[in-house]
Amino acid sequence: MTLIAILVALGLEQWRAFEWRASVERGFVRYAHMLERKLNGGTRQHGGIALVIAIVPPLLAVGVVYGLAAAAHPLAGLVVNIVVLYFLMGFRRFSHAVSTLAVALQAGDLATARRTLAAWRGGSTGDLGSSEIARLAIERGLVDAYRSVFGVLFWFIVLPGPIGAVLYRAAVLLAEQWRGPVPGVEPTPVVQARALFGEPARMLLAVLDWVPVRVTALSFAVVGDFEDAVACWRTQATRWVAQEGGRAMGILLSAGGGALGVQLGGMLPTLSGDPDVRPDLGVGDPVEPDTLPSAVALVWRALIVWLLLILLLILANLAP
Repeated sequence: MTLIAILVALGLEQWRAFEWRASVERGFVRYAHMLERKLNGGTRQHGGIALVIAIVPPLLAVGVVYGLAAAAHPLAGLVVNIVVLYFLMGFRRFSHAVSTLAVALQAGDLATARRTLAAWRGGSTGDLGSSEIARLAIERGLVDAYRSVFGVLFWFIVLPGPIGAVLYRAAVLLAEQWRGPVPGVEPTPVVQARALFGEPARMLLAVLDWVPVRVTALSFAVVGDFEDAVACWRTQATRWVAQEGGRAMGILLSAGGGALGVQLGGMLPTLSGDPDVRPDLGVGDPVEPDTLPSAVALVWRALIVWLLLILLLILANLAP
């Protein structure tokens, strides 16, 4: 039933991602902002209390619904799993955004490419060239694919019913909304208070990421250039500790860059004129627009590996 739920949810998302599907996450984000306004006293203790209040109700709700449905009939439990995964997984968001950028860059339409990247990634994109847009698209794509697909699938498999998937996505959203200072930007007192408040959420996400981010990086290596991916992972991941996402994203991006044979990270222009100096990750040639389809293909191949491993685990459990 687990594999069936995953395949059906992925198929539904690829067939049609209704706009109202994102309303659940938007509602949770508004809830997180409300908790921050009411509970943020600029301390870790307040952040821990808010984290419990934010996460426990959705976990209890989905646990009760799944338990009642599974007790009524296994097919009802399967339907709940499919619905939850359909609402939480976002492979289409990553693949379609990358495809749109690839088309715009191949047509030389930098204005559309910059607008698309800004809407997807956030931040200013006014001074970015085609190579820089493609590089940021791959970085954002690998992170989004992990956060919205691989991390969700891992915890969906590990914890009973859809509880793990809900726990992981809730932790991701809370860590994003209660984020700390942006690297390279001078933090204001408000940002510093939010950083302390959001630290428990980021610690929870770091714990939840520890195993699946490494499994995902290994799957990138298996379906890409294995030697370069592992070498980049071993030697470069720690360079990303001070960047957004910390070492977990350093592992993911260094392995992804090595698997693709391209250079990620590096300097980016900013509106102030001072470049945003980021560590170099990956190996090989600079990213070009025609590399984008290869990144999508890498993620698809890694996902197929995961599905095959899930199938093997199911068959092993069924063996006498």
